[in-house]
Amino acid sequence: MKEKQKNLKREISFLGLSSNIINTVIGSGIFVLPAIIAADLGAASILAYVFCGILITLMMLCFAEVGSKITDTGGVYIYIEKTFGKYPGFLTACLILLATITGVAAIANAVIAVIFKLFPFFQSEITRIFFFAFLFSGLGYINVIGLKKGVGFVKMITFIKIVPLLLIVFIGFKDVNLTNLIWETTPSIQQIGTTSLILFFAFTGAGSALSVSGEVRNPQRTIPRAILFSIFIVGVIYVLVQTVSQGVLGASLPSFKENPLGEVASHIFGPIGFGLLTIGAAISMFGSISSLVLSVPRVLFAASEDNVIPIKILSKIHIKYITPYIAIITFTGLGFLFASFGGFKELAIISSAASLIIALGVSIALLKLRRSYKDDSQGKTFRIPGGYVVPILSIIVILWFLSNLSENKILGLGLLIAILTILYFLINSKLIKRLTKNIEHLTDSPKNEDDSNQ
Repeated sequence: MKEKQKNLKREISFLGLSSNIINTVIGSGIFVLPAIIAADLGAASILAYVFCGILITLMMLCFAEVGSKITDTGGVYIYIEKTFGKYPGFLTACLILLATITGVAAIANAVIAVIFKLFPFFQSEITRIFFFAFLFSGLGYINVIGLKKGVGFVKMITFIKIVPLLLIVFIGFKDVNLTNLIWETTPSIQQIGTTSLILFFAFTGAGSALSVSGEVRNPQRTIPRAILFSIFIVGVIYVLVQTVSQGVLGASLPSFKENPLGEVASHIFGPIGFGLLTIGAAISMFGSISSLVLSVPRVLFAASEDNVIPIKILSKIHIKYITPYIAIITFTGLGFLFASFGGFKELAIISSAASLIIALGVSIALLKLRRSYKDDSQGKTFRIPGGYVVPILSIIVILWFLSNLSENKILGLGLLIAILTILYFLINSKLIKRLTKNIEHLTDSPKNEDDSNQ
């Protein structure tokens, strides 16, 4: 593992990693969530954000401590693989890839839908496919030619996507009607729980953004600081955007499920505001894709390097640019294919639910890693105060989240894990390995005979 880390440059700073996390988490969700949450909880929507924010903080504290102890490239995958072994690592890598690839495809389709709404005369299947080809090849190229260029691009997109949200928050407060923020009823814990599950999906992405951990400068200090700072910024933005949206639109907010922030901007800035926010939504979605293209190929790279995914070509590093270029090309190619064939919405939901399982694994991993780092007297790694309280609370919270999933989603997730389990043991069975060696021997035999004849 250490040999692998020598081949990758540690060039990502606190600002670069924080930007990557914020950019990955704040995607298309924030531009539709206010209406969805208001439809369930009305003016009391803020409760779901606060509640979910506290729960996410517990999980992210676990991510922060584990991330300071295991700083290799691969992020969440490498946390699980180094703590529990190759089989859990294989499941984690596959679930991350499924979640992110289908998520990227869905976001790409959302981006093109926004573009077609602004420019309906461009709407055609050929334009759609051409856009996907340009999007994924362009982002793949930027990340292949250098990590600094990829991180610099993420920083720029993060700034651009946050500015319109902040404008709505700070300028929009003058149009807030306080009567729209009065709770008519107090929602039950079950209502808050179900709605918080939707919000959990809006907070996912931090784990994927940590896949570049092997390229972070001073990782023991940078990773936990970046995680906590980023989740705090995201939480504050979410709460303020929901408050302003509810205060401006009131009871009509749930009626604008496709583009609620566009409607809010229209009330604040006039017709031009709607157009600017729609463009901002497209940039935000595009930014999420750029962060995933930066981060997730490192999971492929790490899994291949560890032989968890037995495709060695994925662990190749570009001689000139020192980037995992085959993994990047593979991920962007798969993203293009999935986007071209549709959003795969149900699979994306199952994959999002799988991220809860991954978060559960990280929380349990922390309990195990605590034993290995008892003698960390010099404070080289981040340690959550309060002993085992936070990881245990995180585990309870995640299980509670999972209990709010529908039976169909739980069944689908279980079926997916069962298929991946069978696939793993088939790949690693002695029979398959023996057959692979025999095939390699047969293909090498003619070459050996030719050499001997010469």
